[in-house]
Amino acid sequence: MKPAINDASARHRNGNRHDQPRRPDLTEVERQIAGLANRSTQDLRVAWRQLYRTGPPLGLSRDLLIRALAHQLQEQSYGGVGRALRRRLQSLAGASEKAAMAVDPGLVLKAGTTLVRQWRGHTHTVLVHTDGYEHEGQHYRSLTAIAERITEAHWSGPRFFGLTRRVRALAGAKTGR
Repeated sequence: MKPAINDASARHRNGNRHDQPRRPDLTEVERQIAGLANRSTQDLRVAWRQLYRTGPPLGLSRDLLIRALAHQLQEQSYGGVGRALRRRLQSLAGASEKAAMAVDPGLVLKAGTTLVRQWRGHTHTVLVHTDGYEHEGQHYRSLTAIAERITEAHWSGPRFFGLTRRVRALAGAKTGR
C-alpha cells in the first residue's frame, strides 16, 4: 500500500483539487464559518449587523447570508483586496459597462425626431424636444424613464429604442469588418 500523497501539485495533476487531506486543527475562523450553517436565521442577521454595522438587505436568502458572513470573516482574518486593486477593478467595471452600452457617437437626436417602438402589441412613439422627450403627452428628461414606464422594469432607454451599438459591433467596426 502506498503512503498518502500530501503534495498539492500531485493533487492538481490528478485533476481533483478537492482531495486535500483533512486538517484536524481547524482555525478559529474556520470554526466560526463552519458554525454559521447551524445558526438560526435570526442569529445570522445579528451576526450580519455586528460584522457590517448595518442590517442585511431585505430579501437576502439564508444561503447568501451565510456566504456573505463567511466572506467577511475571511477578509477580517486573512485580509481583503487592497485599495489599489479595488480601485482598478471598479475602473475596469465602469469602462466595461460604458463600452457595452455605448450610444453611437455619430447619432444626434434633433428636436422633432420621432422614435417608434413596438412593445407587447402596442406601438409607442416618443417625440424628441430640445429639453427632453415627450411620450403620451408627458414630458420626460430621459429615454430611460420612458423605457422603464413602458416596460415596468429597468431598461436603458437608448438600448430600448435601438440607439446603441453592441460591443461586437464596435469591435468589428474598429477592425474594418
